[in-house]
Amino acid sequence: MRHLPWILWLAVTAALAAGLVARLRGPDPTPFLPGTTTPGHHQIERDCAACHTPMMGVRQDACLQCHAAELKAAKDSHPASKFSDPRHADLLGQLDATRCISCHREHSPSETHPMGVTLPADLCFHCHQETVRERDSHKDYGFQTCANAGCHNYHDNSALYEDFLGKHLGEPPTRPEPAVPSRNLRDFLLASGRPAAGPLDAAAADAPEVHSGEPDLLRDWEETAHARAGIQCTACHQPDGADGSPGGWVDRPGHAACATCHGEETAGFLAGRHGMRLDRGLSPMTPALARIPMKTDAAHRELTCASCHGAHRFDTRTAAVDSCLQCHDDDHSRAYRGSVHFSLWREEQEGRAPAGSGVSCATCHLPREVHSDDDTRRVLVQHNQNATLRPNEKMVRTVCLSCHGLGFSLDALADPALVRANFTGQPARHVESLDLVERRRMKTGNQDKKPQP
Repeated sequence: MRHLPWILWLAVTAALAAGLVARLRGPDPTPFLPGTTTPGHHQIERDCAACHTPMMGVRQDACLQCHAAELKAAKDSHPASKFSDPRHADLLGQLDATRCISCHREHSPSETHPMGVTLPADLCFHCHQETVRERDSHKDYGFQTCANAGCHNYHDNSALYEDFLGKHLGEPPTRPEPAVPSRNLRDFLLASGRPAAGPLDAAAADAPEVHSGEPDLLRDWEETAHARAGIQCTACHQPDGADGSPGGWVDRPGHAACATCHGEETAGFLAGRHGMRLDRGLSPMTPALARIPMKTDAAHRELTCASCHGAHRFDTRTAAVDSCLQCHDDDHSRAYRGSVHFSLWREEQEGRAPAGSGVSCATCHLPREVHSDDDTRRVLVQHNQNATLRPNEKMVRTVCLSCHGLGFSLDALADPALVRANFTGQPARHVESLDLVERRRMKTGNQDKKPQP
């Protein structure tokens, strides 16, 4: 009997431990998080294994599994290979720049910058002290200002390095003929190798007879690019199996059906904030899970391809504006319909302005990208909005320069009040990057003959 208390204590402890382990391995392990996750990862915080390896912490491979392609596309200016020189050994001893988690730590809200990641204050100091010594233009700048808007981006300096800035000196705020790349069905079919089998009408639809009593659906499909290209109902609703044989009818096909023709767009969607939960096998993202203001009546709307494009109609014009504003309710989104950008968009949709001159939500946040391969050209829509989100100057090359000069673009993106107002007005801030390049070139006599696009 004297051992009974110890037996009871052990039993209760074992039961509690078993309960904790079960909860940790259950569908919601978030009570065990050591701190708030960053804005870029909170959607998948229930999937601890996305980043953590049991007993091994966060491995570099876990970071690169999601971000390697993005870094490659950005031509990462600080890849791990840059630090393989033994002469950098002493510097790496102070800051191991070959590992993502040396700078980017999760669950540390007090260290998380507005950009959405953690960054050590002395990130640039260890390697770039000579910059302050050798460049008069930088002598009054502290190292904590390196990442200010319009200055330096550790991984992607594609819109900020000196040669690029020099080519865009003296540009006007708005280009003479502002426009984004145009898209057309013919280019898509040529690039995808899919023959044009259309156009088809509702009478030619190959949906099972059980759906013959749904004329509205067939009418919606009849008006789409799918019907014009000869894409039948079964192409989405009855995809081929792994062995190539026809599969069974699927009433609500998911993103895998879209990827059959739109592989790049689907990959971008799964890599971005709208689709990253689906990529990890979690339930779809909903506005209720977001950390920015969303409309309450949209709180539980699940985000899939059809959430924005609308099944059967797939209206890209609706997806470019209305689909965004049915959920987003932050200052920037609410100011859009009163902005110059929206006026341009409305004029284009009404046929009063050239194609590509309007600016929708998607124009900036899901930009068009030109992909060329041999004799084919295809304009794709980048559905990974992270690619142009933080820091926002990442959108300079892919978005802003289609319509604006570089100097105006950097100034506008650096003005938080102007961003909140959806760029209604003029920048109240000025980024000195182009001024520094111009003064340096005047001093050295290394001036470009004229700005280049």
